[in-house]
Amino acid sequence: MWKDFFYFSKGQRAGIIVLLILIVVTIAACYLWPVFTPAPENTDDVFLSEAESFERNLVSRDSLRKAEWDNKYQHDFEKKEPTIKVSDTYSLFRFDPNKVDSAAFVRLGLKPFIASNILKFRAKGGVFRTSDSFSKVYGILPEKFKELEPYIAIAELKPTAKDSLKTKSVAKLKNHIVELNSADTTELMQVYGIGRGYAKAIVRFRQQTGGFVSVEQLRELFGMTDVNFDKISPNCTVNTQLIRKIAINSASVEKLNAHPYLNFYESKAIYEFRRRKGKLNAATELSVLSEIKPETLRKITPYLSFE
Repeated sequence: MWKDFFYFSKGQRAGIIVLLILIVVTIAACYLWPVFTPAPENTDDVFLSEAESFERNLVSRDSLRKAEWDNKYQHDFEKKEPTIKVSDTYSLFRFDPNKVDSAAFVRLGLKPFIASNILKFRAKGGVFRTSDSFSKVYGILPEKFKELEPYIAIAELKPTAKDSLKTKSVAKLKNHIVELNSADTTELMQVYGIGRGYAKAIVRFRQQTGGFVSVEQLRELFGMTDVNFDKISPNCTVNTQLIRKIAINSASVEKLNAHPYLNFYESKAIYEFRRRKGKLNAATELSVLSEIKPETLRKITPYLSFE
């Protein structure tokens, strides 16, 4: 019976033979192909070699352009400043950067183009009022300024008309008084220390709260520091008659919650307490509510109306 199982027809035997031949040829090809085929070049090495060559080419071009630019710049500068010579040695002496000429700056060890920058700055009306302002000249390195600083002697400068006008304006602003609950941003900005940002913050605060109860509330403005408060507060007053109050006996939860001193849970507690108790006559009646802290009650009381 096993003979029947392994019996193949003539066509099947031919197919098996062809299949075996193909298998043998495939295996032989796998082993013989590397022998008759040359190994390809490493593409990574070729790419890296080409990249290095390209980079060297760029560096050489940049160096050539820089050399051409330096030669042209130096030539043009020497044409413009023929009298200035760069010396290998220099000497240090006391000088006033508002008065000495370009030759003196070069004798101090500064490069000609720095001296030229200083003269251009002075020609446009620029003045060095402090030694630190001299350090901001383009081209002066920190090390060089440190070397020159002990020799800088700036003569006392006379105040200009612009400085006098600025002083008068500041004095005028310091004496300007504003009422926080009625002044607009333009009037607020006339106070010394109140800029556009603070003016907008003051108007926004009184719109949200209903008005200022005291000048101390300026401390609650975003970005207000103790220094700014001490500068601004002497010129501010508060008229409490202008405060917009909340009718506590008729206000909804949403109306109460709109005030920045009350959150939703505090507003809800006040509304439910009023609904159970009836008309409220004083803020002290709200002290029994556990949801409202004493500090919150103190801050919100001036904004409540019990009529």
